Amino acid sequence: MQSSLQIKNLQLFRQDQRLLRLNEQVNGGEILTIMGPSGSGKSSLLNWLTGTLSSSFKAEGEVWLDGQNIDQLPTHLRHIGVLYQDALLFSHLSVAGNIAFAMPKGNKKQRLEKIEQALEQVGLKGLGSRHSDTLSGGQQARVALLRLLLSEPKAILLDEPFSKLDTQLRADIRQLVFEQVRNHQLPTIMVTHDHSDAEAANGKVINLDGR
Repeated sequence: MQSSLQIKNLQLFRQDQRLLRLNEQVNGGEILTIMGPSGSGKSSLLNWLTGTLSSSFKAEGEVWLDGQNIDQLPTHLRHIGVLYQDALLFSHLSVAGNIAFAMPKGNKKQRLEKIEQALEQVGLKGLGSRHSDTLSGGQQARVALLRLLLSEPKAILLDEPFSKLDTQLRADIRQLVFEQVRNHQLPTIMVTHDHSDAEAANGKVINLDGR
């Protein structure tokens, strides 16, 4: 069965003000882009999907992932990964330690081999033992991506993950992220202010007007 993330009959409210209505299905490898001004409900939508919506908001609707209704599940059981603006790496852990932290438990040797292979695929071969705070911004972004992918999510949310990168690095990391989304056939929702992100995603774009 093809992987899919479905938002069914969502209505999101702040107090009595309705921020958005949404009915969408995102299939594996597709990227749905959500754009809109601050306060239009973009971040609240992602929080609702992950089960972390603030009590100052109210939501009606359902989230379905691969045919299962997950909107009543706790966050850690939803299998939805998030990539943020900041890499949010643990400075006290090595690169390999940061990636291993999110991986499913298993054979230690196999996990380390998997990490080394993944690092090589994104141009970070041999950096597994480095401390994360010694890396450049672009390297940290790649490690954050690998940590997300090796946690084996069933869907991905992109919360403006390229916004703090300079123009060329932004294009490179964005291409890498989108390639991995398509290679892993993960349904993906991206929140962004940048039209170039939306164009590069090459998928459906929804504009929230913030009213």
